[in-house]
Amino acid sequence: MAFGIQHVHIKSADPKQTAQFYIDNLGGTMVAEIAGRGFRVNLHGLTLNITTVIAAQKRHQLIGIEHIAVETDDYAGTLAQMRKNGVEILEEMPPAPNGRRVAFVQAPGGEQVEVLEKV
Repeated sequence: MAFGIQHVHIKSADPKQTAQFYIDNLGGTMVAEIAGRGFRVNLHGLTLNITTVIAAQKRHQLIGIEHIAVETDDYAGTLAQMRKNGVEILEEMPPAPNGRRVAFVQAPGGEQVEVLEKV
């Protein structure tokens, strides 16, 4: 039996703002608007469905996710762009033994994004 990731679904009070965060700060591209619900963003091959809480779904729905991890070959430039865009840097970890730098930032939908330096 084989499995693959189909998408990550982020529920947000403001799907447009959340989608724009991934586009402006992490190089995502807008794929489509999900009629009356939100947006679909391609984050370097990972599909993000970003919607509000959907009234037709009867199960308990949560806002956000814990975190998405992204890797960048320009760690300093990525964090500088995020700071310029007003993104809250939650934590910058001490460099790992291999020199990799890691930071956690706050996305507007309530989820966190882990930014890892590509080594």
